[in-house]
Amino acid sequence: MKIVSPFGPKIAKLKISNNLINKLNKEVDRILSKKNLIKKFDYSNKLVGQVKQEFQIPKNFIKKNFEKTIFKEVNKYIYKSLGKKISKIKIKNFWVVRQFNNEYNPIHFHDGHISGVGYLKIPKFILKNRKKSNIDGSIDFINGNRMLLSESIYNHQPKVGDMILFPHYLMHTAYPFKSNGERRSFSFNLEIDKKIANVFSR
Repeated sequence: MKIVSPFGPKIAKLKISNNLINKLNKEVDRILSKKNLIKKFDYSNKLVGQVKQEFQIPKNFIKKNFEKTIFKEVNKYIYKSLGKKISKIKIKNFWVVRQFNNEYNPIHFHDGHISGVGYLKIPKFILKNRKKSNIDGSIDFINGNRMLLSESIYNHQPKVGDMILFPHYLMHTAYPFKSNGERRSFSFNLEIDKKIANVFSR
């Protein structure tokens, strides 16, 4: 795990195992194979993404396959950032975003205390007959104003297996791209000990 603090709020960058990526992709494909499941887990009305599909992943799947990894990495993130150990973690929600050609996610923030985003599929972007851009399909984290010796935007170009942890209030956006493929990501929000999350309680 690498902790970066480009403009104040600390961000954790790490890798998740191929085993977890494969399990989550299989679960997504299972849901996609049945119209009743797509309808049951549809989450698009709760989110701001201008994308093809957003749906929740069943809680029992997350508990069985993902919860342990999330708890371990979030504990590490908080300890490395604050020197404190967490005694309580609760996953509020966990969903998948399927993004295709010309779709995007506008600037927004999350709820809970800690949020995460990870990447399951990244297509090959088409840069033909246009200005080459290194932000296509990438994610920007935004905080404050750009000033001397102070950046306000941190850009990450995702690769399959990347996972980023960040405080829920940190604004971010996912850029559109040109491609025939799917940019598949997952996101989650969780709550931790209120004594740690509420910095004003000290």
